[in-house]
Order: sequence, then C-alpha cells, then structure tokens
Amino acid sequence: MDLSDLRMFRTIVEEGSVTRAAERLHTVQSNVTTRLRLLEEDLGTALFDRINRRLVITPAGNLLAGYAERLLSLADEARDAVRRADLPEGLLRLGSMETTAAARLPGVIAAFRRAHPRVELRLQTAPTASLVQDVLAHQLDAALVSGPVIHPELESRPVVVEEVVLISAADWAPIESAADLAQRGPVELFTFREGCSYRQRIFDWLRRDGVPIARSSEFGTFEAILGCVAAGMGISLVPRSVIGAHLDDDPSRATLRVHPVPPDLAFSTTVMIWHRARSHQPARQAFADCLAERLGPLQAEITR
Repeated sequence: MDLSDLRMFRTIVEEGSVTRAAERLHTVQSNVTTRLRLLEEDLGTALFDRINRRLVITPAGNLLAGYAERLLSLADEARDAVRRADLPEGLLRLGSMETTAAARLPGVIAAFRRAHPRVELRLQTAPTASLVQDVLAHQLDAALVSGPVIHPELESRPVVVEEVVLISAADWAPIESAADLAQRGPVELFTFREGCSYRQRIFDWLRRDGVPIARSSEFGTFEAILGCVAAGMGISLVPRSVIGAHLDDDPSRATLRVHPVPPDLAFSTTVMIWHRARSHQPARQAFADCLAERLGPLQAEITR
C-alpha cells in the first residue's frame, strides 16, 4: 500500500465508480480495477461490495477511507513544507552577549520580525563561553559572541568591531596608563559573569601590568555594572556603544568618565557563530543578512 494506491482508492470512493475514477485519473478502467483488486488482496479484506454492477463501500473500506484522507493530507503537508524549506520560517534560537543585545539588536530584531513574520525568534543572553557551549550542544541555532572563535565544529561571521574602553565615575581623574590606575591603590572591578570576554580582558590586563585588584563583583546586566561604576564604587571594561546615555558634553551632567586602554585591548570583534553540521538554515541566514543590512559594513565604530 503506497500513496498512489490510497489516492486511487479515495478517487473511487469520491466518484462511486471505477469507470469515472479511471477518467479522473486519466487511465484505463482495467488498470484501476487491477490496482483495487491488488490493494484488497494486500489488506486481506474487501473494500467494496459489487452489487448489481455497482460498488458499495464496506465497513473496512469506510475505515480505510478515513486513514487515506489523513495520510494523503499529511503527505501534501510534507510536500509543501519541503518545497518551502528555503524560505525563512519556524523557530530561530539566538544567543547574544548582554551588551550586544542592548546596544545592537533592538532595531535589528524589529526589522527582522517585520521582514520575516513566519520566523519565531527567541533570544537569550549569556557570556561568550556559555553561548559557545550552547551552540556546540545544538541548544542555540546561532549566537553573537566576542571573537575570534576558533573551533573545528563552528562557523563564524564577523558582525561589528566594538571599541572597548575603561570606565569610572565621572569625578575620577584621567587614567592614561596602568601606572595611573595602580597609583589609586587596589581597585574594585564590576564585570559580567564568568565566561565574559570583557571580564577576562580586564583581569588579564591588570594582572599583566601589576595593578592590584581589591575585589570583583559579577552582574548579569550591563545596567547594574554601569550603575555601580557611576556611583564611584569601582571600574569596568565595556564596549563604548553601551554607555552613550551616561556621557555628556557638559561634565556636570555626565555620570561616567571614559579612559583609554592598551592597543591590544582597544577593539573587540563581535562574531556570529553557528554549528557546521547545520550549514543550511534559511532563518539564520536571513537574520545574518538583516544584521549586515542594519549595522552596515564591518568597521570599527568609534565615537570620539
């Protein structure tokens, strides 16, 4: 029993006649008669009673008719789904660093949803290390993380180059080097959770240049970090793109001060990563294209 048998059987039921079914199927009557007999033999039961040269469907035939309708409908649905496989639709599970989600994604997501209403986009934020593991475990379809990410099972695509800055409360004196920072004594750091690339960068820098660290506090949102730093409680290393609202041309209204960092820390490339095993996913590709369209060509975004 295959789909062509079921389609033939359904046509006989709808037409009530082998002759009319053959005409509708564009075949000869003997072909339909033979195929119906073989189907009955395969099922081991009569599907029609032959009464005065008329076909009367049997209880078994009525039962099969219900299954045939559902199976043929499901086959049509599967055929349509496969034909639409190159169209962006379905669930897209996207991960992002907190800073990227806040500074870069609101406009991108809004534009993507307008352009692709058949895609259900789910966004979760986490540090880079956690997002990489989720992509490797197929728990995320793609993620925006701090690059470079080198892994044999992952593909990556650069998205934007962020300027990275040291921030303190607005009333701090300018810090031009690690030596200036060290003169203030042990510093308190405010960072994202373990696995955040910016957290690792500032720890590596201060330890390398001999700046003593009094303690560090970890938060899940950049608003909490900026708030603590603005209150004069310590320092942090963040992308410049997330602190615009805290800066002001009038020093009396600014809540943060920006300080330069060494050249090897001054820029960070945000990349989009996905698993090599899932090389073809139209919804992910559409989102990557939307990122490129909204953010423009890859370049360092520096605000002086």
